[in-house]
Amino acid sequence: MNPSSDILIIGGGIIGLAIAVELKRRGSSVTVLSRNFQQAASHAAAGMLAPYAEQIPTGPMLDLCLKSRWLYPHWVNQLEASVGMTVGYFPCGIIAPQYKLPCNIVNNSTAVWLNHETIRQQQPGLGEDVVGGWWHPEDGQVNNRRLLQALLQAAQNFGVNLREGVAVHQWEQRQGKIQRVLTNEGDWQAQTYVLATGSWASELLPIPVRPIKGQMMALRMSDHPNEPLPLKRILFAPGTYLVPRRNGRLIVGATAEEVGWTPNNTPKGIQTLLQRASRLYPPLLDWPIEEIWWGFRPGTPDELPILGRSQCDNLVLATGHYRNGILLAPVTASLIADLIVENKTDPLLTAFSGDRFLESTDKIYSNLSDLKFTMTTNRHSEHSSNGHGASNHNGHSSNGSNPLAFALAQLKDLPTAPKASMPQVDSIVIAGRNFTSRLMTGTGKYPSMDVMQQSVAASGCQIVTVAVRRVQNNAPGHEGLAEALDWTKVWMLPNTAGCKTAEDAVRVARLGREMAKLLGQEDNNFVKLEVIPDAKYLLPDPIGTLEAAEKLVAEGFAVLPYINADPLLAKRLEEVGCATVMPLGSPIGSGQGIRNAANIAIIIEESSIPVVVDAGIGTPSEASQAMEMGADALLINSAIALAQNPVGMAQAMGLATTAGRLAYLAGRMPLKTQASASSPLTGTIK
Repeated sequence: MNPSSDILIIGGGIIGLAIAVELKRRGSSVTVLSRNFQQAASHAAAGMLAPYAEQIPTGPMLDLCLKSRWLYPHWVNQLEASVGMTVGYFPCGIIAPQYKLPCNIVNNSTAVWLNHETIRQQQPGLGEDVVGGWWHPEDGQVNNRRLLQALLQAAQNFGVNLREGVAVHQWEQRQGKIQRVLTNEGDWQAQTYVLATGSWASELLPIPVRPIKGQMMALRMSDHPNEPLPLKRILFAPGTYLVPRRNGRLIVGATAEEVGWTPNNTPKGIQTLLQRASRLYPPLLDWPIEEIWWGFRPGTPDELPILGRSQCDNLVLATGHYRNGILLAPVTASLIADLIVENKTDPLLTAFSGDRFLESTDKIYSNLSDLKFTMTTNRHSEHSSNGHGASNHNGHSSNGSNPLAFALAQLKDLPTAPKASMPQVDSIVIAGRNFTSRLMTGTGKYPSMDVMQQSVAASGCQIVTVAVRRVQNNAPGHEGLAEALDWTKVWMLPNTAGCKTAEDAVRVARLGREMAKLLGQEDNNFVKLEVIPDAKYLLPDPIGTLEAAEKLVAEGFAVLPYINADPLLAKRLEEVGCATVMPLGSPIGSGQGIRNAANIAIIIEESSIPVVVDAGIGTPSEASQAMEMGADALLINSAIALAQNPVGMAQAMGLATTAGRLAYLAGRMPLKTQASASSPLTGTIK
């Protein structure tokens, strides 16, 4: 048995070492076990501190990243003072070049937009495709390899027991606590254990952390120390980033490959890096390659880390940091140390608990109870002709009082099969905002304001469209609409309904933005763009829509244009910077369903922005059909408002939207030209 410690940390990357140093500073006895301190994923990173440049959505993850970036200067100063070396911390700011004009405002009040000319003044040599970019002055970088080296040295200086070459095979758990850890170098014990093994965490615990391989390379910009560097600031563009070090080294990254544990650099990976990087900054193609490398990032299904206590009382989790391990090191160390030493749980940790991936016992019992009911019903119908209740092979009545025991009895003799992963209904991001519901609803045509309120709630929608002109004019059915909904819970989508020209639509869109501000949504720049001169069929004007979209995008609106199912127009609107495209399924309010399926399918296939099917859906089956085709969301008004029971129909449409999305994610069975028996023919009685 090896000597015990207060705290045993499994994993010697930046997260494990940062936690170890912080705990040691607070007086704890700490041991760190690592297979190889120099092969951690931290060694393979680029060292960016870029919560804003990465466009992390507003929410707990952004809060965590910003707090860590705020901690960085003091954390680095302490570390450098303790080891007598610098770690290359450089709050240099980051330029985020864009290949198309933005359709939304970034979630950063300090960001500055650099147009085509200005961005080239700041950074000459950018590729022709760059149309402008965001300047994020508060982001920066650190030399991740020097940082890892400094943390390792600090841990040694502070007296952390560092053990390299130790592979953890398993741990022994009793009565909800870890008793000891079994390794290739014997057993280890501690009062508290910390799992910080990154991509390897799932080898010891059933948590959904998987390896995501990233390939990177380094180029040499200049060998002359006094020569100005051609690249002075980080360039963080879609799909690639260039991180210049002050010593003339340029880090180029990175791929993101779902290849399991497949190691090594590949020609395809390096080619991808060079293609993306040269599109951003062509001169680098003439610079010498200094190094290529790869590593495994620890990814989770929602790309958020797993932090906090586990199902074991004395096991703390600090893993799954994916692309942000370097950035999140200071805050992770602080929060985990608070948790262990002071038993203090920061509210920030709630969103990152590993429990979010676990199914509750109550739900499992409920599922088994449902299974019992189904199996009992089937067995009863099979034997109903003899007039006796069905019984199982143990002689217990299927009508017994223990449904869980009955269900387990039916299951225990069945052959086991690999458990398939259940598709999860994912959220949708529109103009940088995250929405968990993929159904949008309207506010017109309801029999009463009260019914409208109940229907919106029953649908589960998070986006509600409002006709600006009708609200402004207090049109019948719209009196008091602005006050009827809780705008802290639903996102207003002002629309330009009633506008016949592009000029009218632009003017009304501006009014809609001001209306949203008055209702407390200060950052709401959304507009549903409708330009409809046709009074009979209410078909949108493609020329006027495109003209208005160009003007509104230039003014910073997130434009959601309502269009005919025209793939060419949809692509053109995407190119000018619209946040979505919204093709009609059939004419507004007709309830005819999806009459333009072929064209909508092309739009879905060709679009890289969300596709929202708008208008014509009349039944939940049609809503589900649109989602099964691959539409990203639906906007439904008339089918709900004009139903005999609008509240019930709203709930049905919400469920159908979810069901259709799940079906699309699951993937339908292949179509066949002839029948195929459900039961195998082998082993049948002759």
